[in-house]
Amino acid sequence: MLSVTGRGWGCTSASCCSWARSLSNFNSSSTHANSSSHSQQSGGLRPSVWGLLGVAAAAGGVAFSSSAVADARTKELKAAAAASKPAAQAALQQQLKGSDGLPVFTAEEVAQHRTPKDRVWVTYKDGVYDVTDFVAQHPGGAAKIMLAAGGSVEPFWGLYQQHMKQEVRDILAQYRIGSLKGGAAAVAPTEDPYRNEPRRHPALIVRSDKPFNGETPAELLVASPVTPNDMFFVRHHLPVPVIDNDKFTVTVEGAGMRSLQLSVQQLQQNFKKAQVAATVQCTGNRRTEMKAAPAPGGSGAQIKGLDWEVGAISNAEWGGVLLRDVLLAAGLQPGDASVQHIHLIGLDTDMTGTPYAASIPIDKALSEAGDVLLAWEMNGQPIPADHGGPLRVVVPGTTGARSVKWIGRIVASADECQGHWQQKDYKAFSPGTDWDAIDWSAAPAIQEMPVVSAICEPAEGAELSTYDGEVTIKGYAWSGGGRDIIRVDVSADGGKTWSPAKLSKHPHSRPSRAWAWTLYEATLPLPEGFKGQLQLACKATDQSYNTQPEDVSSIWNIRGLVNNAWHKVNVSVVE
Repeated sequence: MLSVTGRGWGCTSASCCSWARSLSNFNSSSTHANSSSHSQQSGGLRPSVWGLLGVAAAAGGVAFSSSAVADARTKELKAAAAASKPAAQAALQQQLKGSDGLPVFTAEEVAQHRTPKDRVWVTYKDGVYDVTDFVAQHPGGAAKIMLAAGGSVEPFWGLYQQHMKQEVRDILAQYRIGSLKGGAAAVAPTEDPYRNEPRRHPALIVRSDKPFNGETPAELLVASPVTPNDMFFVRHHLPVPVIDNDKFTVTVEGAGMRSLQLSVQQLQQNFKKAQVAATVQCTGNRRTEMKAAPAPGGSGAQIKGLDWEVGAISNAEWGGVLLRDVLLAAGLQPGDASVQHIHLIGLDTDMTGTPYAASIPIDKALSEAGDVLLAWEMNGQPIPADHGGPLRVVVPGTTGARSVKWIGRIVASADECQGHWQQKDYKAFSPGTDWDAIDWSAAPAIQEMPVVSAICEPAEGAELSTYDGEVTIKGYAWSGGGRDIIRVDVSADGGKTWSPAKLSKHPHSRPSRAWAWTLYEATLPLPEGFKGQLQLACKATDQSYNTQPEDVSSIWNIRGLVNNAWHKVNVSVVE
């Protein structure tokens, strides 16, 4: 059986966060190294950036003059040329500048610049870049960008394809100090980490290729209360791992428990099967609407993230075993004060072997009404690889970021997971917070989601006929924490007047454990004789009488998360 017990995969402060210590070490050395270099350079601008190697949105980069490094290199080569024999002089002069007028460096020279003391150089295609003054600002952490020090950034950009944008290349360009001798061919080729990706249905709306992210077409969301597996939205942060299902095991260990290694077959044989109908929603669902709105206060701050519309959400009937039952079987005692969090660590990893990881509070994991699953079944079928098979976690009522796919390790801990996606992503900040002022420690990781709804039919820009005299509006509503939807109101005049919609609930939903979405439908009359633009709107109310804000201005945030403002669709009425 495959053993998944590497301590480097842990999410405890001792094991999962070695990068944090690296960051601390880097910052201390960087401060010393940069103090002298900064005294020789004029103060630069601090442009907003979308990181060079990180997986999150950008903080602020420190602009610096690459010409200072290039000029120093030129003077060095000229001095050497002046002191050499004519033949050596000619060779050095040829090396002095490439076709772009910048110095030419060998891959061996670049490799000597791997620390702040020696300057941190990287290559991209045929360019050489000194990113020393950017490293501490890197939103993915200094440790991430330092992995590329002395070499090419391309393998990492291949992994995190959000960097393959002109705006990121433009940011990198300001750090260029020279050209790479031999060009890109001088860099050892690397295998595409996405070479083993599963096939996807062409109907999915692709939001990124590598990693693959695709949303369900809106009209298909309301076609059935259960989303077909092939149409279920796909959210990946890393390549889909290649797993031998016959050798797969999940490791359960940590404070207050004995270690267990369990195959899917052992879970099926030794635990009672549980089935839960649950909706999974990406935290960034409906981000495009928030992106379209200006930053409050005219700050000019930009939202970073995938351009999800209303389809980063789906509903399925999951089969597996309760996480609670497995934890109790491992000896975890309810009320054990040494355990406050359960870490969920996936088998999907980046090029350094760092896995996707998250954690949930122990109260949710052990709750008899929490219904947290270790699931091997999705809509009556083995879970497809794209959705976490052979085994994944489903945390009902919680943002999809905590429902870890390809679960490899479950750890009981006193501390919250310190992984990137728990600590430096999936947090929402004040509308006034910009990238250069973000303090990731100031906000808790998002767990339960707020009440939300969306119109799936008709689509934005649809034409309605005056002959029909009415419009039928269909959509979904859902609230986190198991809170049941008690009402959906719809409007055909932009929210001036409202009418209640007819609700369609999953038969297993019940108050406080309503994990599945509610579909709704309403038919409203069109204004008599009206032709022109109409704005349709919807808003939902849950059992706690939480309802949706009218617009995004009060909930705007730089990651574009938890957008639950009224959903509005503009249509035309024609003859």
